[in-house]
Amino acid sequence: MSSKNDWVPLVDYRRNEIPEVTVHGAISWVTGNRVFYSYGGDVLCYGRSMMKPLQLRVFAKELDQALTGPAKAVSVASHNAEPCHVEAVKSILRPSEYGLMQTPFALPLVQFGKQVRRPRRWYHPCSGKHAAILRGCQLKGWSRVGYVWPHHQFHQHFLKEIQKVLGPQWSPFRTAKDGCCLPTVSMTVTEMAQLFASLVTTKDEDWIWNSMVEYPDLVGGFNRLDSTIIKSCGGNVIAKEGADGLLGLAIQHSDFPEGLGVVVKIAHGWDSTATWYVARWVLGVLGFDLRNPYRLERQKAYIVPEVIPPEYRDRMNQIVPWDPWDPDEDRWDFRFESYAKGERILYGSTSICFEF
Repeated sequence: MSSKNDWVPLVDYRRNEIPEVTVHGAISWVTGNRVFYSYGGDVLCYGRSMMKPLQLRVFAKELDQALTGPAKAVSVASHNAEPCHVEAVKSILRPSEYGLMQTPFALPLVQFGKQVRRPRRWYHPCSGKHAAILRGCQLKGWSRVGYVWPHHQFHQHFLKEIQKVLGPQWSPFRTAKDGCCLPTVSMTVTEMAQLFASLVTTKDEDWIWNSMVEYPDLVGGFNRLDSTIIKSCGGNVIAKEGADGLLGLAIQHSDFPEGLGVVVKIAHGWDSTATWYVARWVLGVLGFDLRNPYRLERQKAYIVPEVIPPEYRDRMNQIVPWDPWDPDEDRWDFRFESYAKGERILYGSTSICFEF
């Protein structure tokens, strides 16, 4: 398998209808084991934190009775380290066990006001997963020493969870150390979408789907895309962001009885605004109403039609691309030419006279 990535355009940011920024990436739609639509979906990348709902399947049985609802939700989170997140993380372990966590020291992902606190392991976005892994290892009787190593039982059983969906022949092209020190494995965007489709068909087999739907703000936090999607879709969609430009959607929809998995990867990394626009159109053509992100600075976003499968493109004109109260700050609301009547203006080497 080649690691060469051929990115495709997903979104244009235009100033007065002229493209000024083009955001590249890849997207794949999978239902069951079948690729429904792919636009750059053969791109190879790492699953990063987007894989947390699948990683925690390793301990789904053991943690079912051991964790509270909020603790379950934060175990699959990439959280902002708001007070509710930190409280839920700390509830997973005893205080004497906090030192076992191997998350890097970090400050909260989203901070308000002047910060005087010091970095802490539980402020890291992945602290809930690390705490849950430690608790799960204890309940399974596995050593908690070296739980971040790729040869530890946790990671080896995670690979088996992937193979349940992608087939026993599947193996990662590369395994790397993630930002939180746990292993992350490479796969194509289409393979990731297949994994997210499986979350729909197995949603009633464990607590992962219901915990994310019941406590969406613990999955990400204030103004986070995955939390906002979950709250907007009435329990029919779970969403999970991943570092450096990933968004996974597991969608329960009548058009897709085998479940629908959609994965978006932004080429230049984490860009919640660009990913938000893509998600809004993907969900919009399926009948879900996701609000716009906070507007761009004097630009407007135009989705590339190829993001949407041909079968659904006729629904794209039903989606309002920007909010009506957004001012037109990328243009003037009067015809400036009328004030330049008879004036000769030099454009480069060309002289133009406005006559009306």
